[in-house]
Amino acid sequence: MPDINRINKELKDITKDLSENINAWPINNDLLNWEATIIGPSDTPYADGIFFLKITLPNDYPFGPPKVNFLSRIYHCNVNSNGAISMDILKHYWSPTLTISKVLLSISSLLSDPNPDDPLVPEIARIYSTDKVKHDKIAKEWTKKYAN
Repeated sequence: MPDINRINKELKDITKDLSENINAWPINNDLLNWEATIIGPSDTPYADGIFFLKITLPNDYPFGPPKVNFLSRIYHCNVNSNGAISMDILKHYWSPTLTISKVLLSISSLLSDPNPDDPLVPEIARIYSTDKVKHDKIAKEWTKKYAN
């Protein structure tokens, strides 16, 4: 059974915890299903893009990690075409001390600092590592096309 008190506290704290570039809210007052937005960090090829994400909390939350997916398409080596995100805190490094806010802040950081050593899309990781100019050009094009 999810810890509803904890989820309500996170919901209340979310406006204090998050920057103006990140927001999250339950969908139709369902505390286990959330939508979030992340505005691409200004110093990245994702700058000014508005990326939508879906967050699904498991029945054992906060002991199990949330499932987080990009709804907006994004050209990123750690996000596949289904929106799945490769990030250690969403898998084996999850801890009940983490919150939805911290997860979203980590995803925003991943936009600034991709991890080509743990890619979900090896081809994008290869381009990122060998031709960053080409990578950034494609990422900017996708941001304009899918995140505005």
